[in-house]
Amino acid sequence: MNNNSYYELYEKETPKSSGEYVRIKEEELRALVENIFENNGLSKEHSKIVTDVLVSADLMGISSHGVQRVNRYIMGLKKCCVNPRPEIKVVREIGATAVIDADAGLGHIAGLKAMDLAIEKAKTYGTSLVLVKNSQHFGIAGYYALKAIEKKLIGVAMTNSESLVSYVNTVGKTLGTNPIAIAIPKASLPPILFDAATSIIPVGKVEIYAKEEKELPHGWVLGDDGKVISKDSKKALEMIKNNRASLLPLGGIGEEFGGHKGSGLAFIIDIITGVLSGAAWGIHVGYTVGEKPANVGHAFAAVNIESFMELAEFEKRLEKYIEEIKSLRKIPNADSIWIPGEKAWYTMQTRKKIGIPLHKNVCNELNKIALDSGINERLNCL
Repeated sequence: MNNNSYYELYEKETPKSSGEYVRIKEEELRALVENIFENNGLSKEHSKIVTDVLVSADLMGISSHGVQRVNRYIMGLKKCCVNPRPEIKVVREIGATAVIDADAGLGHIAGLKAMDLAIEKAKTYGTSLVLVKNSQHFGIAGYYALKAIEKKLIGVAMTNSESLVSYVNTVGKTLGTNPIAIAIPKASLPPILFDAATSIIPVGKVEIYAKEEKELPHGWVLGDDGKVISKDSKKALEMIKNNRASLLPLGGIGEEFGGHKGSGLAFIIDIITGVLSGAAWGIHVGYTVGEKPANVGHAFAAVNIESFMELAEFEKRLEKYIEEIKSLRKIPNADSIWIPGEKAWYTMQTRKKIGIPLHKNVCNELNKIALDSGINERLNCL
């Protein structure tokens, strides 16, 4: 069985559990979410961009950053501090570099503009770096890195976020989840995509567990008393919101399993995306639904492979490396040896055919937002 067949089988034969999920067609979900954003002040073009990022996350199996985030963005648009009609502009530009002001708009919009600019600059200069300030949450970092793949370039995307993560050996929320994504083209699909937060999990994972009423695994969340919180996901989420708990950095609590590596990576990403761009950093980064604009910072880079060697030679060398990894001896009970991005790619291809699984709580939440937005269309959540 090839990997693609494995994922079709997995999606069909492993329902998300006991009727708690419904499967929604991609086109139906896109249409409703686009209408929601457009009815809440975004232009048609910007509504399509934000929706594409969110639905792409759900297609790839990254439900923490999918349409379950719609309510957060709508609340930000309604409350005060997300600009529905931003004037995004380049405010500094020298050679292969640039800084973009997002005008407090949703980060998806400025992020796509910045990644497109990074790609164009890499074609001219070989490599590029474009920073964004005065932005908001931008969804999955991998969405932007993958844009470079379409031009046979290597793509990089990073962002900081509101403080949710404890710095190693400390309590309290100091760092953002600060993800980094790197996409690398191959001679054949799927491309390589590494996309990960520098926290042990993104906060959206805790949100999903709370909405699904699932038990919180031990080792994700740290209370302000310095003890790890387990089991009650709703309580853990409430404690995070009330500044009584934080996510742990990648590696977990302390240094024994590498917590200093996760917090160190988050710190470095914050310097590049926040300090260097002119955006906020650490505890100064705001929340989408806050009292003032979040001033999130992003960074996008592209690498033109042909500045270093012929593309065909690179692809041949890369395929050889992948073959070596794929031929390694597996541990017992391992289903396959996966290259970064493969699972997400095959999940996407399968869900495009048979639909996207949404928890009923998320489905009903979207219908309520649609109702409140004056939209007649509804998803079938039964």
